[in-house]
Amino acid sequence: MIQTLFGSLDEKKEPSFFERMKEAVTRTRESLAERIDDVVSIGKEIDRNTLEELEATLIGADLGTTTTKEVLAKLRDKADRKQIKDVGELKRLLKEEMLAILAATGAPPARVQKGPEVILVVGVNGTGKTTTIGKLAQVLRGQGKTVLMCAADTFRAAAIEQLEIWGQRTGVEVIKTKPGGDPSAVLFDALQAATARGTDYVIVDTAGRLHTKTNLMLELEKMRRTAQRIIPGAPHETLLVMDATTGQNGLQQARQFTQSAGVTGIVLTKLDGTAKGGVVIAISRELGLPVRYVGVGEKAGDLLPFDPQAFVDSLFA
Repeated sequence: MIQTLFGSLDEKKEPSFFERMKEAVTRTRESLAERIDDVVSIGKEIDRNTLEELEATLIGADLGTTTTKEVLAKLRDKADRKQIKDVGELKRLLKEEMLAILAATGAPPARVQKGPEVILVVGVNGTGKTTTIGKLAQVLRGQGKTVLMCAADTFRAAAIEQLEIWGQRTGVEVIKTKPGGDPSAVLFDALQAATARGTDYVIVDTAGRLHTKTNLMLELEKMRRTAQRIIPGAPHETLLVMDATTGQNGLQQARQFTQSAGVTGIVLTKLDGTAKGGVVIAISRELGLPVRYVGVGEKAGDLLPFDPQAFVDSLFA
């Protein structure tokens, strides 16, 4: 092994967000690029008929019918005026439109000046909610922040145990109660502890399913009131965890949460699985919410803060 002033030559650099995202959306990128190239053969004029052929390609990438029609409506105007000269120009314009959709919802959450920042994490069971909380704690710890996790999904005993495992992995304390306990009571304890210790963040797990949707939303509302009594303005962020592999089917489920739970941002898990990357665009457009984080693997470090520019570039790289 040859040593240099900068370390060994076989030392691996940490991959960038763009590189990791590019790997996660490999299938989407390959099928998207291939189909666009098929539709726009060399020397073919790009007109309304071309864009109609492109519609199925974009819907197939999980952009959804609504978002696809809006994007293509803007491109048709340019095609009518002969402003799309070749496939390279078409891809550039597609990227512009996708980025505009993501940018429209991408405002960062307001930073908390004093006291712990409270992040409520919601979502149906099976989306990776509890695992996401553990990974988010890892992200924040990596930024030098202090974190407490609150096991307020007391309706599922396994959720408490799962969160404790993530607490051990990340070196983060978990505030909990017995299974079946009052979620608002354990939240109260967690916020009191965080305030007394000067903790930077409290991440709160919540039940993914109660007996009825009404019960679930009433429980979330009770937790909100509890948080606000202890820390004015809390919760400061309510993140909805969505499974990217459910694609368009997950959107209706997500709409119910966003209408009832005061969701402020999305965490999209399993983007590296069988997901079609275009669902990120559809979520931003149809839910009107920013994607805050994306999951690209199973390890603790596989939750990435979302970067719209790098994501769109990765779809066409």
